[in-house]
Amino acid sequence: MLTFASLEDSLKHYFGHDTFRPGQKKIIEAALRNKDLLTIMPTGGGKSLCFQLPALLREGLTIVVSPLIALMQDQVDALQDNGINATYLNSTLEYEERRNRQIAILKNQVKLLYVAPERLLNERFALFLDRVHHDVGISAIAIDEAHCVSEWGHDFRPEYSQLKQIRQRYPQIPIQALTATATKRVREDIVNQLNLRSPDIHVASFDRSNIHYEIQPKDRNIYLKLLRAIRAESGAGIVYCLSRNRVEEIATRLKHDGIDALPYHAKLPVEERSKNQTSFLRDDVQIIVATIAFGMGINKPDVRFVFHYDLPRSLESFYQESGRAGRDGEPSKSVLFFSFGDRKKIEFLIEQKPDANEQKIARQQLRQVIDYAEGNDCRRKIILRYFGERYSGNCGKCDNCLNPKPIEDWTEEAQKFLSCVARCQEKFGTNHIVDVLIGSRKQKIHQYGHHLLSTYGIGKGRTADEWRMLGRSLIHQGLVGQTTDGYPVLKLNKRSWEIFRGQLKVEVAVDKSPGKTTTAYNPRQAEAELLFEKLRKLRKQIADRNSLAPYMIFADSSLKLMAQLRPKNITDFANLSGVNEYKAQQYGDRFISEILEFDRQHQLPVSIPSKSQMATLQLHQQGLSVTEIAQQRGFAVSTINTHLSELIEMNQPVALNKLVTPDKQQAIIEVIRQVGDMTLTPIKDSLGEEYSYEEIRLVRGWWRNNN
Repeated sequence: MLTFASLEDSLKHYFGHDTFRPGQKKIIEAALRNKDLLTIMPTGGGKSLCFQLPALLREGLTIVVSPLIALMQDQVDALQDNGINATYLNSTLEYEERRNRQIAILKNQVKLLYVAPERLLNERFALFLDRVHHDVGISAIAIDEAHCVSEWGHDFRPEYSQLKQIRQRYPQIPIQALTATATKRVREDIVNQLNLRSPDIHVASFDRSNIHYEIQPKDRNIYLKLLRAIRAESGAGIVYCLSRNRVEEIATRLKHDGIDALPYHAKLPVEERSKNQTSFLRDDVQIIVATIAFGMGINKPDVRFVFHYDLPRSLESFYQESGRAGRDGEPSKSVLFFSFGDRKKIEFLIEQKPDANEQKIARQQLRQVIDYAEGNDCRRKIILRYFGERYSGNCGKCDNCLNPKPIEDWTEEAQKFLSCVARCQEKFGTNHIVDVLIGSRKQKIHQYGHHLLSTYGIGKGRTADEWRMLGRSLIHQGLVGQTTDGYPVLKLNKRSWEIFRGQLKVEVAVDKSPGKTTTAYNPRQAEAELLFEKLRKLRKQIADRNSLAPYMIFADSSLKLMAQLRPKNITDFANLSGVNEYKAQQYGDRFISEILEFDRQHQLPVSIPSKSQMATLQLHQQGLSVTEIAQQRGFAVSTINTHLSELIEMNQPVALNKLVTPDKQQAIIEVIRQVGDMTLTPIKDSLGEEYSYEEIRLVRGWWRNNN
């Protein structure tokens, strides 16, 4: 086996990445100590690496339990394209091929074996595993999609509940359970069902910071709105619909309007469903229109947008489905088209459920989705609160944050609302509290004697919608609690009492205000985007020849780095994030040739400083500081810094060493080499608080001039 100086070195060797994503290294270190593990990491967080890298660093075979054939085949293909010895055994293989793979396993030529739970529990296969355990050694068992083990999970599978037999058969082999989402109840159930021994439990943040969340009204022109939205996007996308008929209708209309789209739902013939999925994974079509049947088995990291044509049934379903976008960490979009007509459809479906308790839970789940859709608060804050995670501040990336509503002080109204909750003895939900506040004459009010409360009718100065909006905001901000047992009853908490005592001010977003942002044309960025598209076409050609999905060759993020940094030799190419030595040798020459040819055809014209920039340069050469130049010219300091960075990029005589210390320059350059130079935020995030945006911008100017 190969040995490495650090885990980071092994990460670069096998997977081409320079750094771990948040939480990965800690989990891998625990796995290498042979600990039982439960890892909750959202889609796109990199949970597969948490069992794949330890498998490559330990002696013996790691068994991976995967629920879907397509999913295991996808992961094995991706590993093999990285030069990693992985395989699967499933029902799609002929006897001879299955036997050859088993021989390779017994010869210790395989590091990762993917199997379905049914096969793992098969007695004949168990005898084969006993031989592997004796001759080669089984280093660990990883159970992917572990929420399937729990009846409280969103995708329970009975065969998963029998996996505890593996612990009984191999009591000394560490087990690692992994899933994208699991409530506290589901986590406890996983630990018990799999008989995990004092497991290290790692719960990563559920925040998908690269996803832009947005709600759009759904009206009679919804299809045209969807069509325009798709035409405005680039890359692959998913459109989720509630019914099979709607899926077929939308897919047909999109094809008629020139969009490469295919349907996917449970009633399609298995072969057609598989063919459509493969076409989407390999970028032969741009759009898949699907019901929720298109879900867990989709391992496509470069989905750029997910549109919900219909209202999802629960906030957890919405999170799972919208999370199919941007698994590679690149900017992506989630748009939910919302109308009350969809609400009525789902309420009708709920009424068809025979079990009263199921109806109760489904209604609460629907209310949570509607609260999300109608909420004026940060969308990300609402989603994370659902998973028990508090998000401070606003994300600055969702529609509510980008087009903020005016903030008003509603402390007095909040005190009235919470006082009514208290006087109703914390036994009712938002709608009942609102009815009391506005003085409703509903029978339920009189039945409980709430028309006699001091809070009855004290909210007549506001509409019922305004009070409901306040109730949602109090819940989303964590200023009042809400039960989750099917009846969403409001409960006062510590922060509620701080509002009563005047120790906490309540601010609420109350209105809609349009806002637009404009982006200046950047010729360098436009050129990089053009090269990126050429590299995508090259990647597709190579993938088609090798019968692979394009993202298995290189991720979009790696192609963007190629387009920005434009490596001219194999050494520089291999240093890119997402490129390991194996892939550099396999594909490097083709991509470098494409980049060199592009450079020959496209040369940006030499820029000439403007009069304003030259005035800044003259004062700089006279020895004035940035602040002094800004004061003398009557400009903001940021404007002068922008002038200087642009002058440096134009190869003008700016004394960079007087503006940024040489050691900081070197650190900034190292990060630019890793993440590219198109946007400052990723550079700043890597460097930390000691580095200012002004310093980064100045050094970036030098980098661009010299590369």
